[in-house]
Amino acid sequence: MASLTKKKIGGRIYYYARQCRRVEGRPKIVWQKYLGRLEDILAAVSERREGRRLPKPLAEGMVTQLGAVAALYDLALRLDLVGTIDQYVPKRGSGPSVGTYLLVGAINRCVDPRSKARLGAWFDQTVLRRLVEVESRQLTSQRYWDNMERVSEESIRAIEADVAARVVQEFELDLGRLLFDGTNFFTFIDSFNEKSTLAQRGKSKEGRAALRIVGLALLVTADFHVPLFHHTYAGNQNDARTFADLSGELARRCRTLMEGVEHITLIFDKGNNSQDNLEAVAEGPFHFVGSLVPTQHPTLLEIPFERFRSLADEGLPGVWVYRTTRQVFGQQRTVVVLYNENLFVAQAKTLLREIGKRQRRFRELVARLERWRRGEVRGGRAPTLQATRKKVNGWLKARHMKDLFEVELSEQNNLPLLSYQFQPSAWENLQRTLLGKTILFTDNDDWTDAEIVCAYRSQYHIEDAFRSMKDPHHIALRPQFHWTDQKIRVHVFICVIALMLVSLLRRLLHAQGLDLSIPRMLELLADIREMVMLFPPEGARREPSIRTALTAMTAEQRRIYEALNLQRYTSV
Repeated sequence: MASLTKKKIGGRIYYYARQCRRVEGRPKIVWQKYLGRLEDILAAVSERREGRRLPKPLAEGMVTQLGAVAALYDLALRLDLVGTIDQYVPKRGSGPSVGTYLLVGAINRCVDPRSKARLGAWFDQTVLRRLVEVESRQLTSQRYWDNMERVSEESIRAIEADVAARVVQEFELDLGRLLFDGTNFFTFIDSFNEKSTLAQRGKSKEGRAALRIVGLALLVTADFHVPLFHHTYAGNQNDARTFADLSGELARRCRTLMEGVEHITLIFDKGNNSQDNLEAVAEGPFHFVGSLVPTQHPTLLEIPFERFRSLADEGLPGVWVYRTTRQVFGQQRTVVVLYNENLFVAQAKTLLREIGKRQRRFRELVARLERWRRGEVRGGRAPTLQATRKKVNGWLKARHMKDLFEVELSEQNNLPLLSYQFQPSAWENLQRTLLGKTILFTDNDDWTDAEIVCAYRSQYHIEDAFRSMKDPHHIALRPQFHWTDQKIRVHVFICVIALMLVSLLRRLLHAQGLDLSIPRMLELLADIREMVMLFPPEGARREPSIRTALTAMTAEQRRIYEALNLQRYTSV
């Protein structure tokens, strides 16, 4: 609670508003604001307001972030996050614990991602200054890095295992379907920095080929994508290799979590397929649903549409399936060929756009070569056969383009001669066999077609989790200002904790009838703020008083505030 104090300096009385809290058993001032002399305070009082005498708040006051910060802090308390971290990363000496530093960092990533150098300034503007035993002066970048340095890769795994078990138990998460996938994040780590083996050049999923990237694999629930396991890996490592490296750990994590759970199904994409990976899955404690590369199974693509059946009556309009069994990676598996009408339309539109682009480019190139042949172009370097072939091959490099265009290149009078033709029969064959189709396979032989399709579709949860971590305004794994493998791993861990907290918060609100996206939820909560105001003396009082109030809330914000019982964290 804020209080008013006076100090006698040079024979004069000066007033300060401040808040105190016990830190390591001793009282400490955690926030202080200079207000001035009594006559200064009285001079700021309004004589009248709205026709009657009322005390007017002085210009000096403070507005702090309450809603989002308090809600996330409350979840961290329920999970005993700080205690679990400190159990595996004990700290000698005085000062805030490692768990406290990581908690402050995780909450900051959720609501207002900042660099470590700016963390203290943000902290002072939130209610964390009276909830957490840390002072803003202790949140310098160097102090934060010193505490990060204590967190090893082994301790991250142990902490995450304990927290995941606590999350499942505390929130009764549905473990029936677990989703696994990987992505990568670009960094600005210098090309000549040799301290990081994690940051490598590879196929950036955000199209930043010139930058070094770091990979992240996640295991999340289909129940609001709560992360239960993560792994940071080199950015140039492919998905199948990552899955192979983690198959043992995934199995162990699932075994620790599945007490009282009869059936866990692991859902993954075709990028994780390999003989060894599927054998590891078969030996694990879970069932699976995956997908196959369609072009590797042409006989399945040739099955006539008349043999497909609609799933409209089972809640999947526009979806048709053909079910069979096939030998897949050495095992007899249930295979479902899925045709999605919406997917067909989207893929056809995309391909028609790409076809149109190439037709225009071919027409322009043929016309330009013809002008050279007629001598209408003078000056400059004449086109060569080699350069023209390289250009054409670049245009046809995109998927399906080589099948859809027949191109002939020759040379006449030392100039390239180009002819091209679009192949309507290839386009019709592509529409008939491939577009709109996905091939699924599973060992859940007793599941219905609709259950298999819905399970695979739940992958959107992990895709949504990755999108959230690439949002620059919330969670925001990047940009990260670390360049050693150890610091990168800890930074990623902090961001995964942030994802866990916001996912659980969204799940709690959903249970209360408030269905919000993560950005919308955090924006509404962030606008719930606490005001600390100074009022002049009233009546016989000779000293000003401090009062607190909440900023005005919309009806939606009021529902969130009450659903989360946030009044526990106000000083009003």
